Amino acid sequence: MPIPPMPNPSTAPGPFLPPLDPPLQVVLVSPQIPPNTGNVARTCAVTGCRLHLVGPLGFSLDEKNLRRAGLDYWSEVAPEVHRDWPEFEARALRGQTEKLHLFTARTGRSVFDAPFAPGDFLVFGQEQLGLPPALLGAWPARQTCIPMREGMRSLNLAVATGIAVYAAFATLRPVPR
Repeated sequence: MPIPPMPNPSTAPGPFLPPLDPPLQVVLVSPQIPPNTGNVARTCAVTGCRLHLVGPLGFSLDEKNLRRAGLDYWSEVAPEVHRDWPEFEARALRGQTEKLHLFTARTGRSVFDAPFAPGDFLVFGQEQLGLPPALLGAWPARQTCIPMREGMRSLNLAVATGIAVYAAFATLRPVPR
């Protein structure tokens, strides 16, 4: 039996995500792989999340692979770039540490049990190393993990971000059907 053609996405019916006010905020700390960051930017565009890039970055924002992975969604994202974590804290976080969700594979609190609220910061670390130990040590109660099978180490950064964003949306507001 032949597979029917896919509907044109511009005319396909929802469901659509309701806008959050304030929107969720995705924070990548020292990302190193341009296509991962581009894919995260696309996730932010389609969900209405704000994107923060905390340096040092392992690439230029003009990188071809970064732009390609983000497709034509870059005008919808406008990432805020911060030189380092202290600058991010001063400019974006502004003492709202109760809004942090620090994603790490080394904690017991599941993303499915985390209490999300509009405006929360979903923070992810470098692809190879994760979040810096000092950052995790500063807020142990704000750590969150994505459950995996025993013996597995990690997920791709873009995949983990997508899981976290949609898990947060699922707990904040039901998606209209």
